[in-house]
Amino acid sequence: MKTNVQIKTPSQQEKTLDINRIRKQFPILDQKVHGMPLAYLDNAATTQKPASVIESLTHYYTRDNANVHRGVHALSERATADYENTRKKLCQFVNAASTREIIFTRGTTEAINLVASSWGQQNIDEGDEILISHMEHHSNIVPWQMLCERTGAVLKIIPMNEQGELQLECLDDLLSQKTRLVGVVHLSNALGTINPVEIIIKKAHAVGAKVLVDGAQALAHLNVDVQQMDVDFYVTSAHKMYGPTGIGFLYAKESILEDMPPYQGGGDMIRMVTFEKTTYNELPYKFEAGTPNIADVIGFGAAIDFIRQTDIDAMAAHEQSLLAYATGRAEDFEGMRLIGTAVDKATVLSFELQGVHPHDLGTILDRQGVAIRAGHHCAMPVMQFFGVPATARASFAVYNTRSEIDQMFDALAEAKKVFGC
Repeated sequence: MKTNVQIKTPSQQEKTLDINRIRKQFPILDQKVHGMPLAYLDNAATTQKPASVIESLTHYYTRDNANVHRGVHALSERATADYENTRKKLCQFVNAASTREIIFTRGTTEAINLVASSWGQQNIDEGDEILISHMEHHSNIVPWQMLCERTGAVLKIIPMNEQGELQLECLDDLLSQKTRLVGVVHLSNALGTINPVEIIIKKAHAVGAKVLVDGAQALAHLNVDVQQMDVDFYVTSAHKMYGPTGIGFLYAKESILEDMPPYQGGGDMIRMVTFEKTTYNELPYKFEAGTPNIADVIGFGAAIDFIRQTDIDAMAAHEQSLLAYATGRAEDFEGMRLIGTAVDKATVLSFELQGVHPHDLGTILDRQGVAIRAGHHCAMPVMQFFGVPATARASFAVYNTRSEIDQMFDALAEAKKVFGC
């Protein structure tokens, strides 16, 4: 089925990557599943981890296991140095103005909930408006719905078209002096669409609204400069970036964080406690209550090192080449319908195959060693818009190859035979 999708042409830089050398850094890829070579194409759900990340976790637990910030002994000092070094790496990676603007969270979901609970508590009142897009992950829908229920604010939606692109021509009419916050995904996990977030930020700021960008899918694939974007909040998860699960961060402008009340109480977020009054710690620790996820923060730092050493521009070019190849094969594959054909997209190929439920596809492909995702991808409004219960989704990372895409399409051909379609 031919579509209007036009994948960006890969740059020459992608030719400099030695994919075999990169793959050797990921021990999990060297295995067979059901007797077939593993083709891991579920990277939008979670990426695999290079040996350097795994080794950083092992090193912490075998050499430096101690709590951070409080201890004066050698183990605590080493752990603290590595923990805070990750904050510095993230600050540089997104070009934040200060490490005070980097708050460690359990991931994207907690970061959004932190903003909704803390900033929202102070700044959203009855009759105010929160604007999100039709293609948001549930994590960037439900916290705002909950905030609206608590405050009497109104949730409004930026529509999208049949290609899976936001209808920005509607944005001016949706924005008003009542708009307090715009929440938008940078790179859609369900469609692969790359949204023009800088345009949205500029328009939102013109009416006095703050902007939160969900970067869970974007930061492993796109160069992000939060100061250039002038974004107020940017959130992501490490496990989408070759790092550990259960850790992520919130970037927010320091002036905004200073005015926000703490999200949770206890541990590192205090400066002084008496029964009469508690004085809160300075940034960023005001928002990091309790013993943090030390090992995985350190592992996150190792993942950032991997991305920077590999070169994110070269990685993105390789992934665009894979997406272009997979899209071409999909357009020639009888009975396949692509879901999400935006001109500006990356890393995600969502589709349905006529006569076969996506969950059945996922099961059959697994027997051929191919790991894809099948379901609503925590984006039910997207599925409702396209009139499907679910999609099959292949998503690419730097270690993937064209031969793995061929393996997937061979398995899809087998699925068609099984179902007689």
